[in-house]
Amino acid sequence: MSRTINDIENLIAQISLGDRAAFSELYDFTSAKLLGVCLRVLHERAVAEEAMQDTYIKVWKNADRYASNGLSPMTWLITIARNTAIDRLRAQKPTSDLNDYTDSLASSLPSPETSAVHTSEMQRVTNCLKELDEERSAAIKGAYLDGDSYAELSARFEVPLNTMRTWLRRGLLSLRECMDR
Repeated sequence: MSRTINDIENLIAQISLGDRAAFSELYDFTSAKLLGVCLRVLHERAVAEEAMQDTYIKVWKNADRYASNGLSPMTWLITIARNTAIDRLRAQKPTSDLNDYTDSLASSLPSPETSAVHTSEMQRVTNCLKELDEERSAAIKGAYLDGDSYAELSARFEVPLNTMRTWLRRGLLSLRECMDR
C-alpha cells in the first residue's frame, strides 16, 4: 500500500497521542527504508537492527516534537535513524583508538589534485543530468542520491513501476553516453 506524505504525517500525529496501531502501521511502512539507512552506517545487520529499534523508540517518545514544515516526514525519520546509527558507531569505537582514528581520517582526506578531479567529474555529471528530460533527471536523483525506492518514485511520478524501472535504466544509459563524450 502506497503512502503519501500526509498519511505519514497523520500517523506521526496519532503516535504523539499514544496510538499503538498507528505506530505499528508506521513501522510496517518505513522499517525497510530505515534499516537500510542504519545498515549503510553500521555495515552489520544485527547492530543496524538494534539501532533501528532505538530509532523507533525515539520516534515513539518524540512524535509530539515533529513539526510539519513542508519537508518530508521521511526526512525526519531518516535523520533520527542516521543519527542513532552514528551514535552507536561512535559508542563502538574505543577511546584509546582515537588517535589511530584521527590519523587514518587525515590520511584518507583527498589531495588537492584528487579534489579537483572529483569536482570536475561532479560538474560533468550535473551537466549530463541537465541534458535529460526533467522528470527522468529527478527520478535518477531520487533513486541514486536520495535513496528513494522504485515504488516511491513510481507513486511520486504517477507511472507504473515497470515504467519507472525503464526510465531509470534508460536515463543511466544516457548518462553513460554523455559521460563518454
